[in-house]
Amino acid sequence: MEAVIAVVALLFVLFLAVGAYAVVKAVGAAKRGVDRTLSQARRTVEDTTLRAKTFAQPGAVGELAQLRLTLRTSMRATQDALHAGVAEDPSLHESLALFERLSVHGHELDDELKRLESEPDRITLSQRLPSLKERTQQITKAADSLRWAARDRAHKFADDDLDLLRTQIDMEAGALRHWTTEPSDTQPTASSTPSAPPSAASTPPWPDPAPAEPSPRPAATAPTERSDRTAQEPTRPAITPPSPRPTYSWEKQTKPESTT
Repeated sequence: MEAVIAVVALLFVLFLAVGAYAVVKAVGAAKRGVDRTLSQARRTVEDTTLRAKTFAQPGAVGELAQLRLTLRTSMRATQDALHAGVAEDPSLHESLALFERLSVHGHELDDELKRLESEPDRITLSQRLPSLKERTQQITKAADSLRWAARDRAHKFADDDLDLLRTQIDMEAGALRHWTTEPSDTQPTASSTPSAPPSAASTPPWPDPAPAEPSPRPAATAPTERSDRTAQEPTRPAITPPSPRPTYSWEKQTKPESTT
């Protein structure tokens, strides 16, 4: 009885542990989903604000907003492309590591551009814009290079796979239509079959029957052969005489003539 109680208690504890683990995992997944949703919403709001600043605030502030928008768009597109491609092509792990290092410089530049938006000294801000544009172009060019290289690699693999698939399909189609391919030596020529109809070009013509050879005339050699056979064979009667002729009761017997 005590053993049964211990087993039940142990099962109860296991159920509690599994339930607590499931609750923690569910809460973590929900939290990650909420954080992801908030990040996307915040990013959408920031991008919309930057687009509005590029049109509403001309000058240095508008140029700063345009630089931030260009930087964020390029880095986000490259990040999505690499994360999507590394699942199918493990060789992109090195490219993803390089992008992580590039992202550090991108975040530093984005933070600096964001701080300069509230800079009251417009003259100093205008003097620093050329260097900020150059840094933005360097980072976005590197990110675009990684992104397009990954896409070109994926397209190359897809094209190679398509070419191989087309070759295999052509071979299979040729094997299915085997009757349409004939060896060149079996094709009839015009000189060999001048009277063959056009529809019989795919099959070899039937050979003409060989002419019947005339049989030798026995009349010319019959006398000679017969004379030789007569000379070689011994003479024999035409009809072999039978054994003594039987007599029947209805036959009349002839009496011998008397001599008197």
